[in-house]
Amino acid sequence: MTDNQRFDLEELRALIRLAAEADIEELEVQGAHVKVRIKKARHPGPAGHEDEVARVDAAAATPGTGGRAVQEQRYTAIVAPMVGTFYRAAKPDAAPFVNEGDMIQAGQTVCILEAMKLFNEIPSEVTGRIVSVLVENGAPVEYGQPLFLVDPSPAV
Repeated sequence: MTDNQRFDLEELRALIRLAAEADIEELEVQGAHVKVRIKKARHPGPAGHEDEVARVDAAAATPGTGGRAVQEQRYTAIVAPMVGTFYRAAKPDAAPFVNEGDMIQAGQTVCILEAMKLFNEIPSEVTGRIVSVLVENGAPVEYGQPLFLVDPSPAV
């Protein structure tokens, strides 16, 4: 694929942020070689709380296929359950909890959000492979903002 046919991950991040910040339930964008649909789903969490999980469907068409999607990947976003400061590791000199490409299990700590001097370990709601870290270490995050993209069904 040429550069103009590849899907830009930064564009995906921007679309996810747009959907989260504008409280959009579903957003679909289609270009010449890619189609992306972002849809928020609500899942019951602990103690009856609902957690928002953004589902991202991306299909990329390759040359010679008549424009039909030949590769489809479904990603789940791990979103911030609160406003706070995002930290990838427990301490500044410690290794990150997760990196892109890592396999994770539901319940595994993926980051820390600091809010009002309290450090909250954030667990993954899904099992899968980390596709992308969407937030810079030390950056402020908003409630519902996507933090990571996870492929819940990676090829074995």
